[in-house]
Amino acid sequence: MTTYKGVLLRGIGAGGIAGLLAGLVGLVVVEVPIRAALAVEEARAAAEPAAEAGHDHGELFGRGTQLVGGVLAAVIVGLAIGALFATAYAGARRWLVHRPPFTRSVTLAAAAFGAAALLPAVKYPANPPAVGNPDTVDYRTVLYLGVIAAGLAVVYGASFLASRLTHLAAPVRSTVVALAAIAGVVVVLLAFPAPPDAIPADMPSDVLWDFRLASLAETATLWLGLGVVFGLLIDPSVRKATAKSPALAA
Repeated sequence: MTTYKGVLLRGIGAGGIAGLLAGLVGLVVVEVPIRAALAVEEARAAAEPAAEAGHDHGELFGRGTQLVGGVLAAVIVGLAIGALFATAYAGARRWLVHRPPFTRSVTLAAAAFGAAALLPAVKYPANPPAVGNPDTVDYRTVLYLGVIAAGLAVVYGASFLASRLTHLAAPVRSTVVALAAIAGVVVVLLAFPAPPDAIPADMPSDVLWDFRLASLAETATLWLGLGVVFGLLIDPSVRKATAKSPALAA
């Protein structure tokens, strides 16, 4: 049987790989609308010389350094999420017990993506530079983290409900759980307040939505990559451990 340490190490390794992939997506895909948004910000500053007088807007780090730092940050975040994912996988083995480890890994990653990325992106979409009031950043952070916590609670509740309805036929159980999860998502979307910041009139809608979709693609790469890579790492080891058990018993 695979030990928790073995599962954890695989999760950290998978998280590092997934973080690198997500960082590369950010470098290649997300950077395009970011540069367009920075151009809007620069044009806005140039149009208001009086308001900007006396302020130094020099960057501490160049854009190239920021891009490299962004990729490294994505890898570090991936390592941390990979450790949490491995822990959640080890604790959730009683769910989907009849599915192979790879399927369980991808399913868990998809559920985590829905709760921790897709749901917050629907309620509070990501905004590029030049959008957002600095005075509301703390409030926005609390709202965003609150939606993530609520989404994870919906996922856990749906999993718990599924474990309590094992006496029902699979189609009936799946339908009930799906309806309960949808109801939970609707409650979350309605319960949380609207985004506090308005979109400036000078921000092109195509730049805004390109950034939002690109950011979501980066996050999806992290979670999908984590689920697939972890599944590939854990599945052969579990099959090998399972194959050894009858031999040891004999």
